[in-house]
Amino acid sequence: MNDRWSTDHVLSLAPDAPSQKAGSKLAKPEPWSGTGASQEAVWGACKGSGSRPYQTVVALDGPAYRCSCPSRKFPCKHALGLLLLWSADTLTGADVPEWAESWLAGRRRRAERADLAAAPAAGGSGATGDGSGRGEGASPAAAAPRDEAAAAARRRRREARVAAGADELLARLADQLRDGLAEAPSRGYAFWDGVAARMVDAQAPGFASRARDLGALPASGPQWPARLLEEYSLLHLLAIGYQRHDALPEPLAATVRSRVGFTVDNADVLRAGPLIRDHWLVLGSRDSSDDRLTTRRLWLRGTRSGRDALLLSFGRPGTAPELSLPTGLVLDAELAFHPAAPALRAALGARHAAPSAPATPRPQGTSIEAALGSYATALGDDPWLDAWPAVIAEATPVPTDHGWQLVDATGAVPLFTPSPWRLLAASTGRPVTVFGECGHRGFHAVTCWTENGPLIL
Repeated sequence: MNDRWSTDHVLSLAPDAPSQKAGSKLAKPEPWSGTGASQEAVWGACKGSGSRPYQTVVALDGPAYRCSCPSRKFPCKHALGLLLLWSADTLTGADVPEWAESWLAGRRRRAERADLAAAPAAGGSGATGDGSGRGEGASPAAAAPRDEAAAAARRRRREARVAAGADELLARLADQLRDGLAEAPSRGYAFWDGVAARMVDAQAPGFASRARDLGALPASGPQWPARLLEEYSLLHLLAIGYQRHDALPEPLAATVRSRVGFTVDNADVLRAGPLIRDHWLVLGSRDSSDDRLTTRRLWLRGTRSGRDALLLSFGRPGTAPELSLPTGLVLDAELAFHPAAPALRAALGARHAAPSAPATPRPQGTSIEAALGSYATALGDDPWLDAWPAVIAEATPVPTDHGWQLVDATGAVPLFTPSPWRLLAASTGRPVTVFGECGHRGFHAVTCWTENGPLIL
């Protein structure tokens, strides 16, 4: 059987502090029945408020989760409680039930298809797809030969639609400037929502999203015309960039296409390579949901290369994304980076060992000034970039009359986190190491390191 995970390992998978607390309350045998474990998974049924117990199964290779509860958090408290029971070696030995085996069998089939799809280009390297890749487009026909001529024709049709959408968007922006910014409040959200709908028809979801953001921008408050003009300029730059993307340097052209809404499957990125093997420290993760899907963002840092990477994994609303990695542990694995300027998003390939404890208790950090400088450098490559990952060392959270600040010897930035008082309590008023995203709005904290290890914020 797989080596049992420690309690800290299990709790590091929790999406937030309340989930850690709720999962710990379920780490006792009383509410559970039909529990069991194998080399592949753990499973069990947990009595809840309804008449039927919640069916929970966790695949240990991801880990990946499935639970019949209505929670939108991944993993949910039932999955965490089950893993904590397994960690404490208190699960009984029941055979795997049909509902769990059905889900596990589906994962095996998807893994086999992903392996077959990656095999011709892997060159025997052992690089395979993972949960994030399978969540982004693998299908039963993944290993079948693709009709390249038909794919090229579809690509040309879409590019023509997007180009027409860019033309229309530029005309709408020109109308706004011709009429004057003072007219913007009278148009309201409905105007830009209509523009967004047109961009959806043009198969340019990136244009559509930014158009909706324009409609939601408040036409009031200090310097709102300047803020509105800035957003107009960024959208105008993106539309012009797409019109001229064939003349742009390859990394910048890839960034523009990505911002417009063209995607590249993780499987294709892994096939194209190059594959970078390193011991990747899991800096943190965060989930976000809307009506269409749940997105999980996982940040890694190569302990040898020092390179930062972002993994994305997706799930349908109410369904956990496949990929989950324990914060604070190190993963010996191969990554391939999506083409972009700067390159941050990556696809996870072959894993060569189970996650393990890092050689040093916390990642090496930098100053607030240096973190802002790194964001500025990245922004020079990608003008539409909202934030850039950073580990800040020797920084202290401070409440002020104007909101929370993260302060160190080089300066201060506005601090955003779901639980600032939790961060303050963890720091006990002393400097800590904090990971998050540093951008023009401030620093969005994700994880902090104290003497007791990583703390999910």
